[in-house]
Amino acid sequence: MDQELKIPEHIAIIMDGNGRWAKSKGLPRSVGHTNGAKALQRVVEACKKYNIKTLTVFAFSTENWGRPKEEVDFLMNLFSRYLTNQFDKLIENKIKFNVLGDKSRFSPEIQEKMIKLENATKDFNEFTLNVAMNYGGHAEIVKATKEIAQEVKEGKIAVEDINEELFENHLYTKGQSAPDLIIRTSGEQRLSGFLLWQSSYSELYFPKIHFPDFDEEQIKLAIEEYTKRDRRYGKV
Repeated sequence: MDQELKIPEHIAIIMDGNGRWAKSKGLPRSVGHTNGAKALQRVVEACKKYNIKTLTVFAFSTENWGRPKEEVDFLMNLFSRYLTNQFDKLIENKIKFNVLGDKSRFSPEIQEKMIKLENATKDFNEFTLNVAMNYGGHAEIVKATKEIAQEVKEGKIAVEDINEELFENHLYTKGQSAPDLIIRTSGEQRLSGFLLWQSSYSELYFPKIHFPDFDEEQIKLAIEEYTKRDRRYGKV
């Protein structure tokens, strides 16, 4: 059946349900986040196996800073460890790594690790892993608008030069294709500000499984669902 599958070029995942997974097992939320990080590794391997070119995951939103300080601190430490522990593995597997979002709010140590990993993998082109951190769809659109307005103010471009292509060149996903399929785990059916510009014609899929239980079989089920979809992009 694998030969009949229609493989999306770009899958994006809202990694939801870590806390609920932990709660259902009587465990601290931190254990859910730790197991979510392990699930991400499985998902990366599965996407590579199915020859998906780009995986974008929503790890931490601009709103997530409002969570309890203990949880935010744990997530920052988890992300810092991920950047360190995955450094050699991402290079070995020729995975291009990008952070989508405003890096400036992170600690200098985490910012340094982000930039180091991005620079070390920037020339890889077989598979791209985008991790959205301190990301918000509204914030991304405002950022792009401000950058374009500044270019107009400086006389670098005219108002008449502004079009969709120019706008996309100011998004965090510059040069990348839009996601073909967006998955949100845990059964919630909303985007929560994820890739608002890029998702205009993405197929949406909402499995009820919490992200720590996500694996290769779940990726296959998502691809099978995507294969059934008829993408017309507004055409008859």
